[in-house]
Amino acid sequence: MRSITVGTRGSALALAQTRWVIGRLKEEWPDTEFRLQTISTKGDRDRGSLEQMAAQGDKGFWVKEIEEALLASRIDIAVHSLKDLPTQQPEGLEIACIPTRVDARDALVGKEGMKKLAELPQGARIGTSSVRRKAFLKAFRPDFQVIKLRGNVDTRLAALAGDEYDAIILAAAGLIRTELRNRIDELIDPGILLPAPGQGALALETRSDDDLGIEVAYAIHDLTTDDRTTAEREFLAGLGAGCLAPVGALATIKGGVLTLEGWVGALDGSKVIQAVTRGDPAECADLGAELAQDMLGQGAKELVDAAKV
Repeated sequence: MRSITVGTRGSALALAQTRWVIGRLKEEWPDTEFRLQTISTKGDRDRGSLEQMAAQGDKGFWVKEIEEALLASRIDIAVHSLKDLPTQQPEGLEIACIPTRVDARDALVGKEGMKKLAELPQGARIGTSSVRRKAFLKAFRPDFQVIKLRGNVDTRLAALAGDEYDAIILAAAGLIRTELRNRIDELIDPGILLPAPGQGALALETRSDDDLGIEVAYAIHDLTTDDRTTAEREFLAGLGAGCLAPVGALATIKGGVLTLEGWVGALDGSKVIQAVTRGDPAECADLGAELAQDMLGQGAKELVDAAKV
C-alpha cells in the first residue's frame, strides 16, 4: 500500500483543514495510506512580532518550516491556507492543487446587540489581527476603535467574553472549517471589507519532482477556485505586497467572465484605492497583473510601502 505523509501546522484550524483534505484524498485514493504530521512554524512560536518579520521581508513565518520538511522528504504534501503562502514558491516546490474554496468573506461575531457591522454604536471596539481589516474598517467608519487581537480561532472567540471588545472579525472560512458557523453573526459585504487575496482557499504544496505526490494532490483540484485565486495572488504579487499589507482582492466568475476587484488602503483608513477588471478566466494571471499595474498608476505603491515601515 502506498503511504503519503501530509504536513501542516498544529492549530485547530490547520488540523481541521488537513483532515478535510485527507478525507477527500482517501475518497480518490482508497488504496493509499495517509498520515498526518504537525509542524511548528515561526509564526506559531513568535506571534508577537509578525509585523516586524514582514517588514524585514520574512514572508514565510507560517510556512517555512513546513516547506523545509517537504524539501527534506519528511512529508510528501503540505497543506496551507492559501492566503498565508507567499506568492513566490521556493525552488523545488510547487502548488499542485487548490481545492474547492469555501466562503471568502470576513465574518463578524459580536456581543449581544452588536451583531451588524453597520449598526455598531459610535466608537465600537473591534478586535482583529489584520492591517487589511483595520484599514478598510477605518475607511468605512472612522469612529471605530480597532484593537489588536491575536491567537487561534478559539482564543479570539474567548476574548469576546471579556470587556475589551464589542465585536471581533475573523475569516468566515476558519469558522466554517472548525464547525463554528453558528457563531457567525454577519458575513460582511465585500463592498465594505474586501477579503484578503486567496482567503477561504487551501493550497496543497508538493516537491516539483514528486510525480506521485503531484498526482495524488491534483485529484481534488478545483479549476474555478484556481482561476479565481490566481488572479487575486497575481494582483498581490504585482503590487509587491506581502500577506500583511492592507490589500484586498476578490475574483468571481459568472457567465464565463472573471471579474477581479482590488483594493489598497492607507493603514489609518484615510485613503482606499479601488479598481476592477474583467476578462476570460483563462487569462486570470494576466488580469491580476494588469490590475496591479493600474493600481500602481493610481498611487498604490506609496500605500503598500507605508505598510512595510
